[in-house]
Amino acid sequence: MGREPGHTPHRKDAPTAEEVCAYLRDHPDFLVHHGELVHHLTPPSQDRGRGVVDLQAYMVERLRGEVRLLKDQQRELIGTSRANMNSQNRIHAAVLFLLDAQSFEQLIQTITTDLAVLLDLDVACLIVESNGHDTPHVQTSGVRVVEPGTVDRWLGTADVALNADIQGDPELYGPGAGLVRSEVLIRLQVSSETPDGMLAFGSRQPDTFHSGQGTELVGFLARVVERVIRGWLELPA
Repeated sequence: MGREPGHTPHRKDAPTAEEVCAYLRDHPDFLVHHGELVHHLTPPSQDRGRGVVDLQAYMVERLRGEVRLLKDQQRELIGTSRANMNSQNRIHAAVLFLLDAQSFEQLIQTITTDLAVLLDLDVACLIVESNGHDTPHVQTSGVRVVEPGTVDRWLGTADVALNADIQGDPELYGPGAGLVRSEVLIRLQVSSETPDGMLAFGSRQPDTFHSGQGTELVGFLARVVERVIRGWLELPA
């Protein structure tokens, strides 16, 4: 028997409309578990008579939720970008202060005092390991002389450590340790002829520094500090 004109037969594995309706009646929570299918459905108009579920409101609410999520993500991204730009501007200003030092003493003063102000922090210390013979050229409250191996004890094999929600250690910060609730520690390798050192920046806010933050900017600042100290002391790389 021939097909009727215009008739398109169902594939053998394709359910009929009646079978789909029956399945959905038996599984009323189907779209709850497969919400992504709503995007592929053509919603009915709002006036469909009694007994017809209007999916339009569901789809609109779902889209509103997605828009809210995208707006929240956008605000978070903008906030992060502004914070990064602010940090970058502060680091640039700090580098200029370091380069403008007119003496080694002024350089140390800049590292241990001005950097804290420029970076909006509470404590900045220069940690210097003793080599057992010499002491640092400048003795100030911001320069901390520590035992050999102290830097590795704090940093391990890393060059930077970010620590949140802590109590500052007097070994690093001296009398200013009580102000420190979060910190960033950055390894300094001024010269092959000098012991390791470290920059320690502390904040009274427990979450100013925390794991997951980028360390490129503070790493760059440490490299500048190494170079200007090396230049003033006329040390080899």
